[in-house]
Amino acid sequence: MAGIPLLLATVLLLCWPEDEARAMKYYHNRGFIFGTYYSIKYEASQDMEKEILSALGEVDSTFSMFNANSIISAINGNQDVTTTPLFEEVFATALDVSESSFGAFDITIAPLVNYWGFGFENSDTDSHTSAEVDSILQFVGYRNVDILNHTVYKADPRTQMDLSAIAKGLGCDQAAAVLQSHGCINYMVDIGGEIVVQGVNKKGKPWSVGIVKPLDDPDAYEQELMDTIFSSSLCMATSGNYRRFYYEGTEKRSHTIDPRTGYPVQHNLLSATIVASSCMQADALATACMVLGPKDALELIARMPNTACYLIVGEKDGMKIVTSPNWNY
Repeated sequence: MAGIPLLLATVLLLCWPEDEARAMKYYHNRGFIFGTYYSIKYEASQDMEKEILSALGEVDSTFSMFNANSIISAINGNQDVTTTPLFEEVFATALDVSESSFGAFDITIAPLVNYWGFGFENSDTDSHTSAEVDSILQFVGYRNVDILNHTVYKADPRTQMDLSAIAKGLGCDQAAAVLQSHGCINYMVDIGGEIVVQGVNKKGKPWSVGIVKPLDDPDAYEQELMDTIFSSSLCMATSGNYRRFYYEGTEKRSHTIDPRTGYPVQHNLLSATIVASSCMQADALATACMVLGPKDALELIARMPNTACYLIVGEKDGMKIVTSPNWNY
Protein backbone atom coordinates (compact mmCIF):
# COMPACT_ATOMS: atom_id res chain seq x y z
CA MET A 1 0.00 0.00 0.00
CA ALA A 2 2.88 2.34 0.69
CA GLY A 3 3.77 2.39 -2.99
CA ILE A 4 0.29 3.52 -4.14
CA PRO A 5 0.68 7.27 -3.38
CA LEU A 6 4.01 7.31 -5.20
CA LEU A 7 2.46 5.48 -8.15
CA LEU A 8 -0.50 7.88 -8.19
CA ALA A 9 1.81 10.91 -8.14
CA THR A 10 3.78 9.47 -11.05
CA VAL A 11 0.61 8.90 -13.08
CA LEU A 12 -0.60 12.47 -12.40
CA LEU A 13 2.75 13.92 -13.45
CA LEU A 14 2.75 11.93 -16.68
CA CYS A 15 -0.80 13.00 -17.48
CA TRP A 16 -0.17 16.70 -16.75
CA PRO A 17 0.57 18.69 -19.93
CA GLU A 18 4.25 19.52 -20.19
CA ASP A 19 3.65 23.24 -20.82
CA GLU A 20 1.46 23.52 -17.74
CA ALA A 21 3.92 21.56 -15.62
CA ARG A 22 6.59 24.20 -16.22
CA ALA A 23 6.56 27.21 -13.93
CA MET A 24 5.44 30.47 -15.54
CA LYS A 25 7.77 33.42 -15.04
CA TYR A 26 8.70 36.72 -16.64
CA TYR A 27 11.58 36.74 -19.12
CA HIS A 28 13.47 39.76 -20.42
CA ASN A 29 15.25 39.49 -23.78
CA ARG A 30 17.32 42.44 -24.92
CA GLY A 31 19.98 43.30 -27.48
CA PHE A 32 20.44 45.15 -30.78
CA ILE A 33 18.66 44.74 -34.10
CA PHE A 34 17.71 46.97 -37.06
CA GLY A 35 20.42 49.39 -35.94
CA THR A 36 18.72 49.97 -32.59
CA TYR A 37 17.89 48.19 -29.34
CA TYR A 38 15.20 45.69 -28.51
CA SER A 39 13.72 45.00 -25.08
CA ILE A 40 11.07 42.29 -24.79
CA LYS A 41 9.45 41.26 -21.51
CA TYR A 42 6.90 38.47 -21.28
CA GLU A 43 5.37 35.86 -19.00
CA ALA A 44 5.92 32.34 -20.29
CA SER A 45 6.94 28.83 -19.34
CA GLN A 46 10.17 29.09 -21.35
CA ASP A 47 12.55 31.58 -22.94
CA MET A 48 11.48 32.35 -26.52
CA GLU A 49 14.25 34.68 -27.64
CA LYS A 50 15.39 32.25 -30.32
CA GLU A 51 11.93 32.18 -31.92
CA ILE A 52 11.55 35.94 -31.60
CA LEU A 53 14.92 36.63 -33.24
CA SER A 54 14.02 34.22 -36.04
CA ALA A 55 10.90 36.29 -36.79
CA LEU A 56 12.87 39.54 -36.61
CA GLY A 57 15.47 37.99 -38.89
CA GLU A 58 12.78 37.53 -41.53
CA VAL A 59 11.98 41.24 -41.27
CA ASP A 60 15.67 42.08 -41.74
CA SER A 61 16.13 39.70 -44.70
CA THR A 62 13.07 41.22 -46.34
CA PHE A 63 13.31 44.97 -45.67
CA SER A 64 16.85 45.94 -44.64
CA MET A 65 18.58 48.11 -47.21
CA PHE A 66 21.83 47.48 -45.36
CA ASN A 67 21.48 43.75 -46.07
CA ALA A 68 22.75 43.18 -49.60
CA ASN A 69 20.79 39.93 -49.82
CA SER A 70 17.42 41.32 -48.70
CA ILE A 71 14.38 41.41 -50.93
CA ILE A 72 14.27 45.21 -50.83
CA SER A 73 17.93 45.42 -51.89
CA ALA A 74 17.22 43.13 -54.84
CA ILE A 75 14.23 45.23 -55.89
CA ASN A 76 16.20 48.47 -55.57
CA GLY A 77 18.91 46.86 -57.72
CA ASN A 78 16.33 45.95 -60.38
CA GLN A 79 16.90 42.24 -59.89
CA ASP A 80 14.23 39.63 -60.54
CA VAL A 81 12.77 38.62 -57.19
CA THR A 82 9.56 37.00 -55.99
CA THR A 83 7.82 38.90 -53.22
CA THR A 84 6.75 37.10 -50.05
CA PRO A 85 3.40 37.32 -48.24
CA LEU A 86 5.09 39.44 -45.56
CA PHE A 87 6.44 41.89 -48.14
CA GLU A 88 3.06 42.16 -49.82
CA GLU A 89 1.28 42.76 -46.51
CA VAL A 90 3.64 45.60 -45.62
CA PHE A 91 3.49 47.02 -49.16
CA ALA A 92 -0.32 47.14 -49.00
CA THR A 93 -0.27 48.89 -45.60
CA ALA A 94 2.30 51.40 -46.86
CA LEU A 95 0.25 52.28 -49.93
CA ASP A 96 -2.88 52.66 -47.80
CA VAL A 97 -1.11 55.17 -45.54
CA SER A 98 0.29 56.93 -48.63
CA GLU A 99 -3.21 57.37 -50.07
CA SER A 100 -4.67 58.45 -46.72
CA SER A 101 -1.92 61.03 -46.17
CA PHE A 102 -2.05 62.35 -49.74
CA GLY A 103 1.52 61.26 -50.38
CA ALA A 104 3.10 62.50 -47.14
CA PHE A 105 4.17 58.90 -46.53
CA ASP A 106 5.94 57.42 -49.54
CA ILE A 107 8.06 54.26 -49.68
CA THR A 108 9.80 55.41 -52.88
CA ILE A 109 11.57 58.18 -50.96
CA ALA A 110 14.92 56.32 -50.84
CA PRO A 111 16.70 58.47 -53.49
CA LEU A 112 15.79 61.65 -51.61
CA VAL A 113 16.84 60.19 -48.25
CA ASN A 114 20.18 59.23 -49.80
CA TYR A 115 20.58 62.63 -51.44
CA TRP A 116 20.13 64.44 -48.11
CA GLY A 117 22.63 62.12 -46.41
CA PHE A 118 20.34 59.97 -44.25
CA GLY A 119 20.09 56.82 -46.33
CA PHE A 120 21.85 53.57 -47.12
CA GLU A 121 24.03 55.27 -49.75
CA ASN A 122 26.42 58.11 -48.93
CA SER A 123 25.59 61.46 -50.46
CA ASP A 124 28.43 62.80 -52.60
CA THR A 125 27.54 66.45 -52.09
CA ASP A 126 27.85 68.93 -49.24
CA SER A 127 25.40 71.37 -50.83
CA HIS A 128 22.02 70.86 -52.39
CA THR A 129 20.23 72.63 -55.23
CA SER A 130 16.62 72.86 -56.35
CA ALA A 131 17.60 71.54 -59.78
CA GLU A 132 19.04 68.38 -58.25
CA VAL A 133 15.98 67.88 -56.06
CA ASP A 134 13.66 68.34 -59.04
CA SER A 135 15.60 65.79 -61.05
CA ILE A 136 15.16 63.19 -58.29
CA LEU A 137 11.47 63.95 -57.85
CA GLN A 138 10.91 62.73 -61.42
CA PHE A 139 11.18 59.12 -60.24
CA VAL A 140 9.83 59.45 -56.68
CA GLY A 141 6.17 58.62 -56.10
CA TYR A 142 4.31 55.69 -54.56
CA ARG A 143 2.08 55.41 -57.62
CA ASN A 144 5.18 54.46 -59.63
CA VAL A 145 5.38 51.01 -58.00
CA ASP A 146 2.99 48.07 -57.91
CA ILE A 147 2.95 44.33 -57.26
CA LEU A 148 1.54 41.94 -59.86
CA ASN A 149 1.87 38.16 -59.60
CA HIS A 150 4.34 38.48 -56.71
CA THR A 151 6.64 40.78 -58.70
CA VAL A 152 7.33 44.47 -58.09
CA TYR A 153 6.97 46.66 -61.16
CA LYS A 154 8.50 50.14 -61.30
CA ALA A 155 7.62 52.85 -63.78
CA ASP A 156 11.25 54.01 -63.69
CA PRO A 157 14.25 51.76 -62.93
CA ARG A 158 15.78 54.59 -60.89
CA THR A 159 12.93 54.34 -58.36
CA GLN A 160 14.07 52.84 -55.07
CA MET A 161 12.06 51.94 -51.99
CA ASP A 162 12.79 52.64 -48.34
CA LEU A 163 10.61 50.75 -45.84
CA SER A 164 12.59 51.68 -42.73
CA ALA A 165 9.75 53.95 -41.58
CA ILE A 166 7.54 50.91 -41.14
CA ALA A 167 10.00 48.07 -40.39
CA LYS A 168 10.47 48.64 -36.64
CA GLY A 169 6.72 48.70 -36.12
CA LEU A 170 6.40 45.54 -38.18
CA GLY A 171 9.13 43.93 -36.06
CA CYS A 172 7.12 44.66 -32.91
CA ASP A 173 4.03 43.09 -34.45
CA GLN A 174 6.00 40.02 -35.53
CA ALA A 175 7.57 39.56 -32.09
CA ALA A 176 4.15 39.94 -30.47
CA ALA A 177 2.73 37.33 -32.87
CA VAL A 178 5.42 34.86 -31.78
CA LEU A 179 4.54 35.41 -28.13
CA GLN A 180 0.83 35.05 -28.79
CA SER A 181 1.40 31.82 -30.75
CA HIS A 182 2.98 30.39 -27.59
CA GLY A 183 0.02 31.40 -25.45
CA CYS A 184 1.54 34.53 -23.90
CA ILE A 185 -1.04 37.02 -22.66
CA ASN A 186 1.30 39.34 -20.73
CA TYR A 187 4.10 40.99 -22.67
CA MET A 188 5.80 44.20 -23.73
CA VAL A 189 7.75 44.50 -26.99
CA ASP A 190 9.96 47.58 -27.46
CA ILE A 191 12.10 47.97 -30.58
CA GLY A 192 13.78 51.35 -30.75
CA GLY A 193 10.84 53.05 -29.05
CA GLU A 194 8.09 51.36 -31.05
CA ILE A 195 5.87 49.52 -28.59
CA VAL A 196 3.36 46.69 -28.37
CA VAL A 197 1.96 45.76 -24.96
CA GLN A 198 -0.63 43.28 -23.77
CA GLY A 199 -1.81 42.27 -20.33
CA VAL A 200 0.14 43.20 -17.20
CA ASN A 201 3.73 43.40 -15.95
CA LYS A 202 5.30 41.14 -13.32
CA LYS A 203 3.72 43.25 -10.58
CA GLY A 204 0.28 42.59 -12.01
CA LYS A 205 -0.16 46.19 -13.17
CA PRO A 206 -0.65 47.71 -16.66
CA TRP A 207 2.56 48.37 -18.55
CA SER A 208 4.07 51.85 -18.30
CA VAL A 209 5.23 53.46 -21.54
CA GLY A 210 7.19 56.71 -21.70
CA ILE A 211 6.94 59.42 -24.34
CA VAL A 212 10.37 61.00 -24.69
CA LYS A 213 10.76 64.77 -24.57
CA PRO A 214 12.05 65.87 -28.01
CA LEU A 215 15.38 67.49 -27.15
CA ASP A 216 18.07 68.10 -29.78
CA ASP A 217 20.14 65.13 -28.69
CA PRO A 218 21.71 63.12 -31.54
CA ASP A 219 23.68 60.90 -29.15
CA ALA A 220 20.64 60.15 -26.97
CA TYR A 221 22.45 61.19 -23.80
CA GLU A 222 19.29 62.83 -22.46
CA GLN A 223 16.17 60.70 -22.02
CA GLU A 224 13.82 63.04 -20.22
CA LEU A 225 10.20 61.94 -20.43
CA MET A 226 7.44 64.25 -21.59
CA ASP A 227 4.73 61.92 -20.37
CA THR A 228 4.03 58.37 -19.20
CA ILE A 229 0.99 56.33 -20.11
CA PHE A 230 -0.28 53.05 -18.69
CA SER A 231 -2.00 50.42 -20.77
CA SER A 232 -2.85 46.72 -20.99
CA SER A 233 -3.39 46.78 -24.76
CA LEU A 234 -1.44 49.13 -26.99
CA CYS A 235 0.36 49.46 -30.35
CA MET A 236 2.35 52.70 -30.37
CA ALA A 237 5.04 54.36 -32.49
CA THR A 238 6.86 57.69 -32.22
CA SER A 239 8.66 59.70 -34.86
CA GLY A 240 10.64 62.89 -34.32
CA ASN A 241 13.36 65.16 -35.65
CA TYR A 242 15.40 65.46 -32.45
CA ARG A 243 17.84 62.58 -33.07
CA ARG A 244 18.91 62.69 -36.72
CA PHE A 245 19.73 66.09 -38.19
CA TYR A 246 22.60 68.31 -39.26
CA TYR A 247 23.17 71.93 -40.23
CA GLU A 248 23.88 73.11 -43.77
CA GLY A 249 25.00 76.64 -43.18
CA THR A 250 22.29 78.05 -40.95
CA GLU A 251 19.65 75.60 -42.20
CA LYS A 252 18.76 72.65 -39.98
CA ARG A 253 18.31 69.52 -42.11
CA SER A 254 16.16 66.91 -40.40
CA HIS A 255 15.92 63.30 -41.52
CA THR A 256 12.18 63.71 -42.20
CA ILE A 257 11.93 64.40 -45.92
CA ASP A 258 8.70 65.55 -47.55
CA PRO A 259 8.39 63.27 -50.61
CA ARG A 260 6.10 65.80 -52.28
CA THR A 261 8.62 68.66 -52.23
CA GLY A 262 11.88 66.73 -51.94
CA TYR A 263 13.10 68.82 -48.99
CA PRO A 264 13.51 68.20 -45.24
CA VAL A 265 10.50 69.49 -43.35
CA GLN A 266 10.69 72.93 -41.74
CA HIS A 267 7.58 73.13 -39.52
CA ASN A 268 7.36 73.14 -35.69
CA LEU A 269 6.12 69.59 -35.08
CA LEU A 270 8.88 68.04 -32.97
CA SER A 271 7.43 64.62 -32.23
CA ALA A 272 4.41 62.53 -33.22
CA THR A 273 3.26 59.55 -31.15
CA ILE A 274 0.57 57.40 -32.75
CA VAL A 275 -1.59 54.63 -31.33
CA ALA A 276 -3.17 52.37 -33.95
CA SER A 277 -4.51 48.86 -34.49
CA SER A 278 -1.01 47.62 -35.39
CA CYS A 279 2.45 48.93 -34.63
CA MET A 280 3.28 48.74 -38.33
CA GLN A 281 0.46 51.14 -39.15
CA ALA A 282 1.34 53.38 -36.20
CA ASP A 283 4.95 53.57 -37.42
CA ALA A 284 3.95 54.65 -40.92
CA LEU A 285 1.41 57.16 -39.63
CA ALA A 286 3.94 58.70 -37.24
CA THR A 287 6.23 59.42 -40.20
CA ALA A 288 3.34 60.82 -42.22
CA CYS A 289 2.40 63.14 -39.35
CA MET A 290 5.97 64.40 -39.07
CA VAL A 291 5.86 65.30 -42.75
CA LEU A 292 2.46 66.99 -42.53
CA GLY A 293 2.92 69.18 -39.47
CA PRO A 294 0.49 69.67 -36.54
CA LYS A 295 -2.69 70.84 -38.28
CA ASP A 296 -2.69 68.36 -41.16
CA ALA A 297 -1.50 65.56 -38.85
CA LEU A 298 -4.59 66.00 -36.67
CA GLU A 299 -6.78 65.93 -39.76
CA LEU A 300 -5.11 62.73 -40.97
CA ILE A 301 -5.59 60.94 -37.66
CA ALA A 302 -9.22 62.05 -37.55
CA ARG A 303 -9.78 60.21 -40.85
CA MET A 304 -8.15 56.97 -39.65
CA PRO A 305 -10.23 54.47 -37.65
CA ASN A 306 -9.01 53.21 -34.27
CA THR A 307 -6.17 55.73 -34.28
CA ALA A 308 -5.10 58.51 -31.90
CA CYS A 309 -2.15 60.89 -31.69
CA TYR A 310 -0.05 62.80 -29.16
CA LEU A 311 1.87 65.65 -30.81
CA ILE A 312 4.63 67.75 -29.27
CA VAL A 313 4.83 71.15 -30.94
CA GLY A 314 7.67 73.62 -30.58
CA GLU A 315 6.91 77.21 -29.62
CA LYS A 316 9.02 80.27 -28.84
CA ASP A 317 8.59 79.77 -25.11
CA GLY A 318 8.93 75.98 -25.08
CA MET A 319 6.77 73.06 -26.11
CA LYS A 320 3.07 72.32 -26.05
CA ILE A 321 1.16 69.06 -26.27
CA VAL A 322 -1.62 68.64 -28.80
CA THR A 323 -3.69 65.45 -28.87
CA SER A 324 -6.48 64.11 -31.00
CA PRO A 325 -9.89 64.21 -29.26
CA ASN A 326 -9.86 60.42 -28.78
CA TRP A 327 -6.49 60.31 -26.97
CA ASN A 328 -7.47 58.77 -23.63
CA TYR A 329 -4.25 57.23 -22.32
